[in-house]
Amino acid sequence: MSDSQHPHADRSVRVAIPTDARAIAEIQQAVWHHGYTSLLPDDATQGFDVGAATATWQAAIESPPTRKHRVFVALERADVVGFAASAPGSDADLHAEHDAELVALHVAPDYVRRGHGSRLMAAVADYALDDKFARLVCWVFAADDPMRMFLRSCGWDSDGSIRDLDVGELVHQVRLHTFLDADQHQPA
Repeated sequence: MSDSQHPHADRSVRVAIPTDARAIAEIQQAVWHHGYTSLLPDDATQGFDVGAATATWQAAIESPPTRKHRVFVALERADVVGFAASAPGSDADLHAEHDAELVALHVAPDYVRRGHGSRLMAAVADYALDDKFARLVCWVFAADDPMRMFLRSCGWDSDGSIRDLDVGELVHQVRLHTFLDADQHQPA
């Protein structure tokens, strides 16, 4: 059967390996240039250093701070077309043993709306459940409507937390969250 009969047959998600770092950095750069130019100052988007980002992602993959720090990649055939990263929650009001943070989730602009984001989200949630987390949180730019709408479509909602991120100018962010198991509730 041809790919047109099974358009999703060659799409998957796996745990990242060190050789994925360059592709992850290039996707991050493309997303920043494509989707964040109206959200971030020009210095942040134009000054993105793929080499430095590659080194950072390679270190995150090769030597994560804990076994609960994860990086995933979305594949279309053998090409890395998206990535996600998660870690134990680090905000002061979070419980690191119960709350995980979705640190990043990006799909290359030419590959959006093909299910890669949903597959990445499912992998993050599955591993978080395996790691005994009860909740996922994620900081998003308040003006990043596509990401907020995607997270809402996955069952996320605001938890009421806000912050201003200094990226050369202050950018407003909101924190969204979702519980991983309907039977679980927020720890006391």
